[in-house]
Amino acid sequence: MKLLHLDSSILGDNSASREVSAAIVTRLRQADPSLDVTYRDLAADPVPHLSGAYLAAAAGAPGSEALQQEVATSTAIMDEFLAADTVVIGAPMYNFTISTQLKAWIDRIAVRGKTFSYSENGPQGLAGGKRVIIAVARGNLYGPGAPAAPLDFQEPYLRALFGFIGISDVEFIRAEGIGFSPEHRKAALASAQETAAALKPTLPKAA
Repeated sequence: MKLLHLDSSILGDNSASREVSAAIVTRLRQADPSLDVTYRDLAADPVPHLSGAYLAAAAGAPGSEALQQEVATSTAIMDEFLAADTVVIGAPMYNFTISTQLKAWIDRIAVRGKTFSYSENGPQGLAGGKRVIIAVARGNLYGPGAPAAPLDFQEPYLRALFGFIGISDVEFIRAEGIGFSPEHRKAALASAQETAAALKPTLPKAA
């Protein structure tokens, strides 16, 4: 079984989402010590945002050495994602949505012909069969009924994006309201850690 672990917070050791994503991976490793984990830190080693020059190089046009290296990086990112049975993502909320670092990674895995296709019947996801677990950290409360709920463009986007490429098994573990006070942050992280510790293990795919 292969697990891809991504972090996208710019806060390093002070990141709540990193703490929760690490707890998720620890739990899944405890359940399956043979788990093959690949880690990518999207803040420490950011993926470049898409450019017209990159798209031309990816389509086979001559490009600079830097562009060819970017194409190779994109290929590696796609290969990591397609090979993974489980994907764990640390996703902080920045300005009501995901970080720009995570969006840049998404732009490398949401690729026509690789993870989705179009036909006369509309779009079809090609990346099904994966489990995606997302560690969400945000300063306010955005759950159902909360005053700030309409401002949540993070979870709905991630659920829609992974659904579009064929992944319906998307779980969210939330540390919310961490900006209210140090006490609230501690309680929110403890609750998220408890949820992570109770995760069901990732089961092998049926033969």
